[in-house]
Amino acid sequence: MSRTVFFDLREKELSAYYFGNNGRSGQPLETVTFPMDNEFCFPPSDSFSDALESYLSLPLSLLNFRIIELPFSDKKKIKEIIPLEIEGLILSPPESIVYDSYVLGERNGRFRILIAYVLKDTLGKILEGLRAAGFDPRAVTSVELTEILQTAHSEDALAGLLTAPPEMASSVRIARAAGEIKNPSFNFRTGELAYTADTEKTRRSLKMTALLFLLLFVVLFADLALTLISVSRQNAAEKDGIRKTYQALFPDEKKISDEVYQLRAHLKEMKDKESSFVGASPLQVLTDLSRSSRPGISLNEITVDTELIVIRGECPSLSDAQKIKNDLEAVFRDVNISDTKASAQNKTLFTITAKGRKS
Repeated sequence: MSRTVFFDLREKELSAYYFGNNGRSGQPLETVTFPMDNEFCFPPSDSFSDALESYLSLPLSLLNFRIIELPFSDKKKIKEIIPLEIEGLILSPPESIVYDSYVLGERNGRFRILIAYVLKDTLGKILEGLRAAGFDPRAVTSVELTEILQTAHSEDALAGLLTAPPEMASSVRIARAAGEIKNPSFNFRTGELAYTADTEKTRRSLKMTALLFLLLFVVLFADLALTLISVSRQNAAEKDGIRKTYQALFPDEKKISDEVYQLRAHLKEMKDKESSFVGASPLQVLTDLSRSSRPGISLNEITVDTELIVIRGECPSLSDAQKIKNDLEAVFRDVNISDTKASAQNKTLFTITAKGRKS
């Protein structure tokens, strides 16, 4: 359960009201009263060590008051113009005080504003004493001033109550304290003395978030760097493997600068010479020639080249050579009898050329 301590400072003593339920409970769980001197040395109390928030009420004896008239009642505008309005109305310079205001009412289109202020050094000393005891009040108000403003029905009555304030019963002080926790009527923690714990928490949270983002960025960057190193090593290993394979394929090649480019060049060269590797099928040529065979005709030599087939043989007569040519024309392209001559056995030697099979 969230707990709140409300410090009710008086002239000679300090009462601490320990509220539960984040100050929303009407009655305090515990009330402790300490003697107090002008040095504002606050004794630490173990009873309040788990309080998450604290508030402080100042006695009327530490406050001073002025009433001014303004043509507006906006709190923000009033706060901005007060230093100019009260200069010359107070003995201390405006920068030496902390103040807050309360709109008393309207008269002839102008608003009557009560200014309550306390010396900055005095409040600073009180806050320093509370911090030494382990407390940092979220707001500094005054239950005595709030009670007077709620009971005074005129400015004359207000002036009299501020000059000679009546004694407040403990139950009334506690009730006002509970109300001030929910919604402070005044807050003298402004300017240099403003409450900054929430801001500091937010700042620390933002710093922690930024640090976590930075750590996350470092981790991601390190992971990326390791991945790049791993890929680089893998690429180097693959490149080394490609070079070794290339050297095995082309052992006579000494100058190797780009294996992939040079291999493509070799592949292009081999593709240009593809016909040299493939050429005409000798088996197919022999099959075709066997289908064109005639009695008395013998083939002595058959040369199958890339673009030319050369057939040498002998036949009984020149007319037989012509018949062989005619038979071959059904299968091969550009068939010609390139040479004929008589042999010693009175036969005809012939040479026939062709340029590959027909499609």
